[in-house]
Amino acid sequence: MIANPVFRYRMLTLAEGWSFVLLLVFGSLLSRISEIDLVMPLGSLHGALFVLLVIATLVIRRRLEWGFGTTLVALVCAVIPLAPFVFHHYKKTEFLEAERTAQPA
Repeated sequence: MIANPVFRYRMLTLAEGWSFVLLLVFGSLLSRISEIDLVMPLGSLHGALFVLLVIATLVIRRRLEWGFGTTLVALVCAVIPLAPFVFHHYKKTEFLEAERTAQPA
């Protein structure tokens, strides 16, 4: 299952989305109302996941036969808070079908 590139992309999409939420909620909010400063570690984690997601989107687009428009929407969704979850929801059926038919990398 983990060797399946579509599964890895799906999990990376969710991880990047959650890292953005954690950065916004815990990083920004806690640094304003307390002495706890999580912006740097959460920002670094989110930045690394964002770069991985951009690369993974450009790689997986061929396997999923995405055109320019779908690829652009996927990349824009990586920038907007909570949008990765919406994108994942709308593409979930396509992802699950591709997971079943995909050969491990």
